[in-house]
Amino acid sequence: MIVRARAPLRLGLAGGGTDVSPFSDLHGGQVMNVTIDKFAYVTIDDSPSSDVELYATDAGVAERIPAAPLQGDLGALQLSKGVYSRICRQFLQEHYPAIRVRTHSDAPPGSGLGSSSTMVVALITAFAEYFSLALGEYDIAQLAYEVERNDLGLSGGKQDQYAAAFGGFNFMEFYGGDRVIVNPLRIKDWVWAELEASLVLYFTGVSRESARIIDEQARNVVEGNNQSVEAMFRLKEEAVQMKEALLRGDIKRFASVMQSGWEAKKQMARSISNPDIDALEALGFKHGAIASKVSGAGGGGFMMFVCDPADRMRLVQALSGAGGRVYDSRFSAEGAISWRVS
Repeated sequence: MIVRARAPLRLGLAGGGTDVSPFSDLHGGQVMNVTIDKFAYVTIDDSPSSDVELYATDAGVAERIPAAPLQGDLGALQLSKGVYSRICRQFLQEHYPAIRVRTHSDAPPGSGLGSSSTMVVALITAFAEYFSLALGEYDIAQLAYEVERNDLGLSGGKQDQYAAAFGGFNFMEFYGGDRVIVNPLRIKDWVWAELEASLVLYFTGVSRESARIIDEQARNVVEGNNQSVEAMFRLKEEAVQMKEALLRGDIKRFASVMQSGWEAKKQMARSISNPDIDALEALGFKHGAIASKVSGAGGGGFMMFVCDPADRMRLVQALSGAGGRVYDSRFSAEGAISWRVS
């Protein structure tokens, strides 16, 4: 039997960072995001050997491990190993089958599109299909969060897992005790089309700063850094304003909220922006952009620009000459899915 799964990557539109503990536990977080037609993919089938065979085909990494409990540092392919270990412990009564797991993603880790968390969601979705586990979207997202944050000790928030599991435009609320509420938005067709025509997605290069930025944000909350905490409260409110702009189809308000949210986000940690990002932002505004922000924790990865669709090509041409890459993308209404191949 062959099982495949995929989960969509996401763009953080507003409120990003308020889903990170301890702020979300103490004050509640609010995030507005949308998934796009870029995915993390997983294939699972029986191993041709008596071992577990793991492959990250996009990175050219492969490893064979015993079909047994994992111990110590998981090293490379830790996402696949972490999910395999958790599924076997929690759902298979410590049975460790010999399987083959192959993965690839449309975006690299550190891109700011939630690629690592999306891969974990795709892995859990594939394992659930392979072993006939009855897991819903909330179950998959929470399990993915626990694997990353608790089992693997990776820094980050909660929005990426829920965006990948549910898909589409979602207003999300995060509270203490791992309580999460996902509110899907019904976006009118013309608003959907206008936003796709207005957004330009630009890859600056992989960010190596995301974990450090997230750790700094968490430390600022614990230490009561007023500037950082006040910025997070502003981001919460702007997530609500972003939701209202989307539902009303107010694109100018959408752009205004995105820009003010980016200015607030830069107050949360010192490394969120840098001179290269500032220069790209200035270039964008010089060539038709009316708003910009980095998707994800910051420090690099993907940037989003909003422009009048009539100015799109002028902006794309300017950014294309800046050393990065403009990505064509569309929104995705679909969350994580799996299927079997006979």
